Amino acid sequence: MSFKDRSDAGRKLAAALAGYKDQQPVILALPRGGVPVAAEVAAALKAPLDLILVRKIGVPFQPELAMGAVVDGGAPIIVRNEDVIRLAGIEEAEFKVICDSELAEIERRRQRYLGSRERVDIAGRTAIVIDDGVATGATTRAALRATRMRNPKKLILAVPVAPTENLAELRSDADEVICLEDYEFFGAIGAYYADFSQVADEEVIELLRRFPVQKPANAAQPMA
Repeated sequence: MSFKDRSDAGRKLAAALAGYKDQQPVILALPRGGVPVAAEVAAALKAPLDLILVRKIGVPFQPELAMGAVVDGGAPIIVRNEDVIRLAGIEEAEFKVICDSELAEIERRRQRYLGSRERVDIAGRTAIVIDDGVATGATTRAALRATRMRNPKKLILAVPVAPTENLAELRSDADEVICLEDYEFFGAIGAYYADFSQVADEEVIELLRRFPVQKPANAAQPMA
């Protein structure tokens, strides 16, 4: 096994990202699995932690196979995997139904994880997008494209493990890609972790609580 668990992967990833500590980066995690990884990086780099709410759009008869992904936002960003859609014989109406269902799940997670928590402004800053690994790359690509629209100064993808081919394709969506291990013959992300237990909502909420949003130093002070 490459990693004991997600926290172990996060500590190793933090060491690879140590050079960014002085750039005042913002760490953006894909929930749920990416949050324990990202929390270790945020702690090591003394950086704020926020979420990217993205959901895979799975093939109905094989939900783990991504035919696309959708990212939260004023106008949700949808990334389609046309090859999978065609091979699976998915009609447009069916795709839309599943997409709408995932958007509803994003809204549930927004309320559950973030509530009234302020979002971190990443404009003009170095944004580091983190997950526990890359599979098809659909959710990762959607997350990167959505983050790019928020105008970061630099956009970095950082993951512990990924398939070599999909990682190469993602390089066009990020300014830099940091991956600890990549494999030509990949399989599933969980195969590279001794403990790949599902991350509970409560763990996501608790980890976010450890990184309260700090107001900018130049924010206006209330008058006495």
